[in-house]
Amino acid sequence: MPAHITITALDGFPLVQPGDDLPALILDALAANSLTLQDGDVLVVAHKVVSKAEGRLIRLADVVPSPEADALARETGKDPRFLELVLRESREIVRTRPGLVIAEHRHGWICANAAIDRSNVQQGDDGDDYVLLLPKDPDASARMIRQRLQEATGATIAVIINDTHGRPFRIGAMGVAIGVAGLAPVSDLRGEKDLFGYTMQTSEIATADELAAAASLLQGQTAQGRPVVLIRGAHYQPDEQATARQLVRPRELDLFR
Repeated sequence: MPAHITITALDGFPLVQPGDDLPALILDALAANSLTLQDGDVLVVAHKVVSKAEGRLIRLADVVPSPEADALARETGKDPRFLELVLRESREIVRTRPGLVIAEHRHGWICANAAIDRSNVQQGDDGDDYVLLLPKDPDASARMIRQRLQEATGATIAVIINDTHGRPFRIGAMGVAIGVAGLAPVSDLRGEKDLFGYTMQTSEIATADELAAAASLLQGQTAQGRPVVLIRGAHYQPDEQATARQLVRPRELDLFR
């Protein structure tokens, strides 16, 4: 376990548009910040630039709400077109109250509005509202970014795609991993010894979430414009088959649902 790590945001990252070559933009930003990827580096990429590059922008005027969305709108006071997208992106609506919808995203994340967001989304010149969905397959997006960067630099790295989610029993949102490539998202410490020789029985650490949250400190939530963060010196277990869905607690082990 290292005594320190470095976390560096890539300044000057451009606004991403649908169809942009995101790995090329990342390589340009690394060069502009005088950074070179090294073996063991972790690159954390905010999902919004991934979603934008993949064309996951939706104009609400193009969405026709279903009867289910209309009913949910009456219950919550939210735009039925927005709620139609929430329903399409969700496996289940978990909880609702006026002004709030907690959903289980089809990838398993429990979060507000199925992680559909309007913040830091440029609106149309015609005045229409646009919202942004998560990438269709964040793990596949992370693998593509990792492969392109490794091919270009020769360095063996890991990539995390992160988002900001709330937590049911604590105030405030924080960064979490929704896509991973090249690292095990969970570190299993069961069987290891503590300072006094006690054998760990249940300790599993969400390594990818910890790195995602650390990157969020520099990415920010408002007008910072730093969606890509380089973490150097972090300890993690390489894993070529990893998926961020390993972070989702199975329903049969969920004591609260």
